[in-house]
Amino acid sequence: MTTIDLSDGFDVHDYRSKLKLLRQDAGSMTLANREGLECPACDRPFERLFVTDDDRVSFGDAPDGPICLARTDARLLVLTH
Repeated sequence: MTTIDLSDGFDVHDYRSKLKLLRQDAGSMTLANREGLECPACDRPFERLFVTDDDRVSFGDAPDGPICLARTDARLLVLTH
């Protein structure tokens, strides 16, 4: 399995064959994990990935499972399991 590497930031294009874009707006995107990528925070496979460079984000529906957070200099990643 492959763990998302954040050592040089996060570029979705590095993982585009393993992730499916579900939703995107000006500052954020939600992706589904199609290939069992592993979370950079806990090294377990995750279901969804939310990536944002916005300063503030609000979630209307909270996921049922565990949530991991990972930060790069430019982005915040929220991973649900």
